[in-house]
Amino acid sequence: MIRELEESIKELEERERDSRVFNIKRRRMMSRYGSRLSAYNRVQLARHEKRPKAMDFIENIIAEPMLFHGDRLFSDDRSIIGGIGYLEDIPITFIGTNKGKTLEENIEYNFGMPRPEGYRKALRLMKQAEKFNRPIITFIDTPGAYPGVDAEERGQGEAIARNILEMGKLEVPVVSVVTGEGGSGGALALSVANRIIMMENSIFSILSPEGFATILWKDGSRYKEATEVMKLTAKELCDYNIIDRVIEEDISFSIEGFQENFLRLKKVILEELDILMKKSPDELVSERQEKFRKDWGRVLIGHTNKENI
Repeated sequence: MIRELEESIKELEERERDSRVFNIKRRRMMSRYGSRLSAYNRVQLARHEKRPKAMDFIENIIAEPMLFHGDRLFSDDRSIIGGIGYLEDIPITFIGTNKGKTLEENIEYNFGMPRPEGYRKALRLMKQAEKFNRPIITFIDTPGAYPGVDAEERGQGEAIARNILEMGKLEVPVVSVVTGEGGSGGALALSVANRIIMMENSIFSILSPEGFATILWKDGSRYKEATEVMKLTAKELCDYNIIDRVIEEDISFSIEGFQENFLRLKKVILEELDILMKKSPDELVSERQEKFRKDWGRVLIGHTNKENI
């Protein structure tokens, strides 16, 4: 179905040059497809090779982005990008999990799976943001942290746990945006935030559907079924109060066609920062900790009991 949708939108783009008319026709098309999109279709859209990557979101939302490199301990992990820039007139620190657009880039960026030095680079930037009182925005698109032996040898679990601990104590506003995949602890290490926002066709889960099916049913081929019980889509997670807001998407397979989505996301981030920047450091910390200690725990325990998973 996603291939059919991609071909239909591509044909419409080639045929209709007027952007206003194109958007009207695309919305009509999506009204036909929307009700047919299953949870697994959302997974396919989140993982789609032509979906904008973290750097695309950064370049289209943040002005004058300046990238920083290295964790000051081991090396520069290319699967984590971060630096400083402006959101309108607000100086901010941004951090994102980085995927490539080609096979060569994906190999260079380790398919968006950070190693411990990537998480330590992210923490270095977050602590710098706290020092200079800059809000932090994270862009999440990762299947999870890299599980290789070398990553484990350098303290992968500790690096993730350290980020979760330290993010809970940051005295500046933190907004996390799930732009594609938000997988496992690799995503959680960048999403202990005051506000969690998801793009409509992104996913956020404890692990991949393939891994879920393999562990729960000992049958990885049941991954499509797993997507229905995992409750990993943006709307489902918003209904369960796991996340705060969902950004409506006009489905597109090009950066040009995604511009309206970038604008919607930017508007929502500015709205959230306008609220958060008026709070004291103590309020930001206590509300963030309460969110994860109480709300997430209550919802997840209730969800587990209810669904018998």
